[in-house]
Amino acid sequence: MEVDKPGNTAKQAGQEVTAASSAGANLIELPQALSVRQLADLLDVGPVDVIKQLMRNGIMANINQTIDYEVAAVVASDFGYEAHPQPRKVSGSAGVAAEIKRRQREGEGLSGLQPRPPVVTIMGHVDHGKTMLLDAIRHANVMDAEVGGITQHIGAYQVEVRGHKITFLDTPGHEAFTAMRARGAQATDITILVVAADDGVMPQTLEAIDHARAAGVPIVVAINKIDKPEANPDRVKQQLADAGLLVEGWGGDTVCVLTSAKEKKGISDLLENLLLVAELEELKADPAQPAAGVVIEAKMDKTKGPLATVLVQNGTLRLGDTVVAGTTWGRVKAMFDDVGKRVRKAEPATPVAVLGLANVSQAGDSLTVVAEERQARALVQERQSQAEKGPQLAAVSLTNLYDQISAGQVKELNVILKTDVQGSVEPIRISLERLSTDKVQVRIIRSAAGNITVSDVMLAVASKGLIVGFGTGVEAGAQRLAEADGVDIRRYDVIYNLVEDVGKALKGLLEPTYVDVTQGRAEVKAIFTAAKRAKVAGVSVTEGKVNLGALARILRQGEVVFESEVSSLKRFKDNVKEVAAGYECGVGIKDFKEFQVGDIIEFFRREKAS
Repeated sequence: MEVDKPGNTAKQAGQEVTAASSAGANLIELPQALSVRQLADLLDVGPVDVIKQLMRNGIMANINQTIDYEVAAVVASDFGYEAHPQPRKVSGSAGVAAEIKRRQREGEGLSGLQPRPPVVTIMGHVDHGKTMLLDAIRHANVMDAEVGGITQHIGAYQVEVRGHKITFLDTPGHEAFTAMRARGAQATDITILVVAADDGVMPQTLEAIDHARAAGVPIVVAINKIDKPEANPDRVKQQLADAGLLVEGWGGDTVCVLTSAKEKKGISDLLENLLLVAELEELKADPAQPAAGVVIEAKMDKTKGPLATVLVQNGTLRLGDTVVAGTTWGRVKAMFDDVGKRVRKAEPATPVAVLGLANVSQAGDSLTVVAEERQARALVQERQSQAEKGPQLAAVSLTNLYDQISAGQVKELNVILKTDVQGSVEPIRISLERLSTDKVQVRIIRSAAGNITVSDVMLAVASKGLIVGFGTGVEAGAQRLAEADGVDIRRYDVIYNLVEDVGKALKGLLEPTYVDVTQGRAEVKAIFTAAKRAKVAGVSVTEGKVNLGALARILRQGEVVFESEVSSLKRFKDNVKEVAAGYECGVGIKDFKEFQVGDIIEFFRREKAS
């Protein structure tokens, strides 16, 4: 037998158990398993009476132990009831997820909805005071406990202001915030954008704004370090306005608070404004529902085993609940709050560290309470099968855009636009936005000058968007991530072609196109003269492999300077067809002689876009 949690009721266990009388006969429907206390409640007798009856049948059980249907039916008959099995509403693994989704949908509209604390994330440029601001809010010094700027605790905590709680997610920055969104987790209600009053708006500040906007999350600006002599809050507000973020008093409705984390100034004002924004958002949840939430952090603790920090988003998570998190499951053995205190339950918007999962889950995994182990196993099996099949919907690309629009799967085309110079941004942005139709809106969620970065790809993944580059390159890490996650990167050198392709894609008229798949990279270490004054680069292959005849592009300081194909490939004096990573070789590029030491050669093939 399994031990259930104390004080549980049939409703809390997620089991709908009913008793009825018909034609003088006492009929009762019982689930496949329930606790002694639950059975006593249903039979309208004392738990001690049920325990005595179990003993008469040779079964020793306490008030919180779980008994199966057959045993419960015998006890029910001893008390004059005719037992029948409760109809199963969930059958097979495919039905488990459907039942959970149905339960969550129904829970959204129940009269049991109550106001819940807001969940807040702090983002901004490095060194602008994010951690010190968190420290000032929390009134506890966590600075010494940090290594490399990443906080070393459960990753979330709560504070109380005038009897109202606020939950803070202590993530390392906007990339962690977006990585969770990429996995389908929308955990944050409000974003605090920290900008140093002496430093102003920086590249990571702009990225944080883009990520918060793409998530549709309200932004509260904290202009920090106002204690510094060189602080200039008005200059920061002007820079924010230039970035399209208008604060109160500057023609906008974005809340802006002046703070000094070092001197603890403006902290109470900031918290008051967070509560005000939360009130306008009308954040609610139903604590009576079985818990549903998201994994914020997860790790393998050397002494405790798999440990997951969970943010409960709806319902109440209780000790003893059977939970599924991503593709692992378990029974909640222990829960700890943000100060390490053991707790027996966690209500909506409450973060807790949970022990009891079989394996380490992943940040962004959804967590769901199920009624029994059988459902947990079925749901895990279903999710594993879905993971093996891959995503049900193809990533948005110009090639499949029209099909997805026609199927009603895309109503908004999210575009990340990167250009060679800032002057190219606005005309391209305007031209693309004019392509919007009554069926689909073209939305530029980021536009900036510079190479396409990992952050751009992460934003595209989280927003189900695509990336358009004009006269700019792609960082190696960004290219690999885009290929792994199926993000469409389109690069152009003529504005007309760029706008025409997007326009045709919206109308389903775009001709089949080809994408570049990176096969390898090499760094030029030396330059040699071959026959007929041809130049050969002595390279070290750093990634993948080099093939004779492969397409190749020469990158110098991140910029593409030439594109052609591999015309010769040698190892020592021997001609070869392929050289793998970790080896050195001589590479000749057709029609190119201007190698420089330090150049990067990227080898790729072109494939028809799916």
